Amino acid sequence: MQGRKLNVKLLDGAELPRYAHDGDAGFDLCITEDCRLEPNARAIVGLGCAFEIPSGCVGLLFPRSGLSSLYGVTLSHSVGVIDSGFRGEVCAPLVNLSCDTVYLPKGSRVCQMVVVPFVPCDLVEVDKLSGTERGEDGFGSTGIE
Repeated sequence: MQGRKLNVKLLDGAELPRYAHDGDAGFDLCITEDCRLEPNARAIVGLGCAFEIPSGCVGLLFPRSGLSSLYGVTLSHSVGVIDSGFRGEVCAPLVNLSCDTVYLPKGSRVCQMVVVPFVPCDLVEVDKLSGTERGEDGFGSTGIE
């Protein structure tokens, strides 16, 4: 797989993040210390990496599906945003949504990052928005089935 170069600074003896499989959108990030999460507890864990996200792109942190579906551990903010100007260590705010204590040893893959381009917008205040078929219909407007 060939892609755009992403500069990574490793901290605390961390290993270089990697994609689990060719064609994966996100590369896995691992914790640098053991972490014990009691039920409903939260912890911010270091991932041992700082990134040079290219200008015009953003790094998005997502939970790992296996960790969340099997053990109830996910990111407390759902999706993290790593802006291109940030050069510090990327951390993961974990939360244990299960009824069991979860122990994650150092090196556990806890989240994944996807680097994507974004469209900057010039925000313009207006009195009225253009109409659409959906209009202002919100949650549940398309039904539950």
